[in-house]
Amino acid sequence: MKMWLLVSHLVIISFTTCLSEFTWYRRYGHGVSEEDKGFGPIFEEQPINTIYPEESPEGKVSLNCRARASPFPVYKWRMNNGDIDLTSDRYSMVGGNLVINNPDKQKDAGIYYCLASNNYGMVRSTEATLSFGYLDPFPPEERPEVRVKEGKGMVLLCDPPYHFPDDLSYRWLLNEFPVFITMDKRRFVSQTNGNLYIANVEASDKGNYSCFVSSPSITKSVFSKFIPLIPLPERTTKPYPADIVVQFKDIYALMGQNVTLECFALGNPVPDIRWRKVLEPMPSTAEISTSGAVLKIFNIQLEDEGTYECEAENNRGKDKHQARIYVQAFPEWVEHINDTEVDIGSDLYWPCVATGKPIPTIRWLKNGYAYHKGELRLYDVTFENAGMYQCIAENTHGAIYANAELKILALAPTFEMNPMKKKILAAKGGRVIIECKPKAAPKPKFSWSKGTEWLVNSSRILIWEDGSLEINNITRNDGGIYTCFAENNRGRANNTGTLVITDPTRIILAPINADITVGENATMQCAASFDPALDLTFIWSFNGYVIDFNKENIHYQRNFMLDSNGELLIRNAQLKHAGRYTCTAQTIVDNSSASADLVVRGPPGPPGGLRIEDIRATSVALTWSRGSDNHSPISKYTIQTKTILSDDWKDAKTAPNVAPSDVGGGGGSNRELTITWVPLSREYHYGNNFGYIVAFKPFDGEEWKKVTVTNPDTGRYVHKDETMRPSTAFQVKVKAFNNKGDGPYSLTAVINSAQDAPSEAPTEVGVKVLSSSEISVHWDHVVEKIVESYQIRYWAAHDKEAAAHRVQVTSQEYSARLENLLPDTQYFVEVRACNSAGCGPPSDMIETFTKKAPPSQPPRIISSIRSGSRYIITWDHVVALSNESTVTGYKVLYRPDGQHDGKLYSTHKHSIEVPIPRDGEYVVEVRAHSDGGDGVVSQVKISGVSTLSPSLLGLLLPALGILVYLDF
Repeated sequence: MKMWLLVSHLVIISFTTCLSEFTWYRRYGHGVSEEDKGFGPIFEEQPINTIYPEESPEGKVSLNCRARASPFPVYKWRMNNGDIDLTSDRYSMVGGNLVINNPDKQKDAGIYYCLASNNYGMVRSTEATLSFGYLDPFPPEERPEVRVKEGKGMVLLCDPPYHFPDDLSYRWLLNEFPVFITMDKRRFVSQTNGNLYIANVEASDKGNYSCFVSSPSITKSVFSKFIPLIPLPERTTKPYPADIVVQFKDIYALMGQNVTLECFALGNPVPDIRWRKVLEPMPSTAEISTSGAVLKIFNIQLEDEGTYECEAENNRGKDKHQARIYVQAFPEWVEHINDTEVDIGSDLYWPCVATGKPIPTIRWLKNGYAYHKGELRLYDVTFENAGMYQCIAENTHGAIYANAELKILALAPTFEMNPMKKKILAAKGGRVIIECKPKAAPKPKFSWSKGTEWLVNSSRILIWEDGSLEINNITRNDGGIYTCFAENNRGRANNTGTLVITDPTRIILAPINADITVGENATMQCAASFDPALDLTFIWSFNGYVIDFNKENIHYQRNFMLDSNGELLIRNAQLKHAGRYTCTAQTIVDNSSASADLVVRGPPGPPGGLRIEDIRATSVALTWSRGSDNHSPISKYTIQTKTILSDDWKDAKTAPNVAPSDVGGGGGSNRELTITWVPLSREYHYGNNFGYIVAFKPFDGEEWKKVTVTNPDTGRYVHKDETMRPSTAFQVKVKAFNNKGDGPYSLTAVINSAQDAPSEAPTEVGVKVLSSSEISVHWDHVVEKIVESYQIRYWAAHDKEAAAHRVQVTSQEYSARLENLLPDTQYFVEVRACNSAGCGPPSDMIETFTKKAPPSQPPRIISSIRSGSRYIITWDHVVALSNESTVTGYKVLYRPDGQHDGKLYSTHKHSIEVPIPRDGEYVVEVRAHSDGGDGVVSQVKISGVSTLSPSLLGLLLPALGILVYLDF
């Protein structure tokens, strides 16, 4: 039989031990089988503090205790930690409730708690105090009369009789019952001591007074003998200063309670009373009575702790009083225990955390008895650890209980309650987790097989600690039958499922970013490929929230006409529709997503926080906060006014209302911050003394530094600071001003201070001479990341270095070509790394010589003869001068007349064959080529017509001795 908890192993020890342990398990913490649904006691009602009136006619008191359990619980009661003899006639039980007959203060006053138990364990209730309440009558002696001069203050003492509890309320009778005096600013009854205070006595106060005392706990009231009050007339009453006679003391209050402070003063005239919390605002729940003498703070919180002051004042003087309220808190759970099942042999950390003021201490009960203090950790648990546990958090204000049952499980693996899925789908190229979660205790060891092949951990396959099998980068070959094996010291079991591989879902047409204006439509495309055996669904979300097309059908529509297409149409787009749209193509196996941003441009939102300041005879100053620009920069503000004499709004003459645009900058020389903007045109100056205020601060800084630029036409300011770190991010903004005031700030831009110039020089600098006027320079990059470009400096030996030429190339280049050099000349070359702050140190200087100049004489074309489908062009050899480069060959360009491009030939001969043109005329250019470059060009025109130009015939006919008839 499979059991949650097995005790059969006990038979291996002595019969006596087995029997005793078995008896203990049966009493508390016994394990249950899978079919057993039993559980330990759970309190549904617990005893509470009770006050029993000594004069009560009922003759009994009941303390309640009720618990839910299976099997039903057995109850016991304890008083002052001693067992109550329930066989006594003085006690009886109704369910779990304890009834005390004819309660006696001497025998029954004390601390009680209830114990509820069954064979799973025992729990102990919260403690409850049984007290006996009473309110004695006032003494029978007559009270003496009180004589007071009119205008003087006085106090009538209540002096309440002995009582319990101390929760009395006080009122005063005047002459007869039930005529009670009404409290006002002149008369006050303290609920602390019951005394009646009169700030200054009047003739109307004459009468007989009695203190009326009530105890709500025992619903009893008593009143004192009457005190005659006789005001003594005065010809003129003398004023005297405020004198506080009712003073509140330092008190400790529990969070959530209502707190009352009393403050009353004698004086003539009657003093006014004011309240405040010293150095802090009054609590939001504070209320002051009409007379001002009582301050009530409802539901007091920890932040309401502090010093409170009342001040009494009349025209003769004032008096003050202060005292402090300390707010503390009853224990409250942060994390408490719950019913828990753990495997035999495992470890358990049972967190139990409470807050309060003072900080609560933690102690534990197990089956109703003291067990542990502080944090509870159990290691290598056995059956003996099973039972009912209680965590108690307590401080000086009380205790709270958390109850939980701990069951110890021991079970051979079984898949009966949680079998593996018979069919698992996974997408090719994706990831799948096949769960294997048998019921077992202690925790089993797991192994897996695919068919007859045992699986081990690899780069693609991982067997999790909880038994799950993870397969990554799935291929078609991963499909098949998988079996999970689970084994512990109680037995073993296995279960099987089939993995089916599907085609992956892929977005093949992703949405793209769109930029539209309010009111226009936008289309977000989305198409996907997927496994045809599965159903495909498209889900659209906006800024992370799924779009509900049933609720949003006015602006959002789907295109259902195309298969495998989830196209989204956004109609009549508004500003609120701007944001990120994500298309998710989803099957039951996998999904694929793609996102795009929609920008909706529209008119700016309204400015906010409009304030009117500096009101003068003919002008006012206005300030406001910038509204949303809705993706289009705000260019200006228009201010309109109207008077009570007209309903027409008119544009007002102002200070500047347009902010400078295109604020930016950055770069510059070392230790500089360069800020730029587009200056405002004269039409937006709106007054004299126009200029700009430039504000800037480090990106994470708090204080803005501001400078004034008085030139209205400038759009640049450079701040120099030797302590400024290079490449530091700054926030900058600019506003205009004139003699009337300041305009609005621009949008805040983020720029960087100038970089440090590079500190390294390029290495491996080399030069290759290309011709008499060109050389190529190459180098290795420096390793610094702050390089933006490279500068090549070069100068002829007969020139000064100061006259050097410079060529700048990007930081991605490794070489540069220097052109228009002098032939047959010595040059010096160096390379530097540069950025916006300047250039670094130079490389080693390289010395080089350009080649001699190319031939200055053009080739002389001596013939252009048509031969079949080709022309043969012949020229004389060019002889270079002594200061020219030797001819190494010739370049021939064959091009249509009127065009610059054509076909280029190279030859070492003095002639070349080119094809006869099909259409129009072609030009043949011939030039000598040398190490110093190409020489001067000679050219001849040829055409497809079988004629020769008259000029060429004049040259050729005498030489050839041919007679030709020409028909022009």
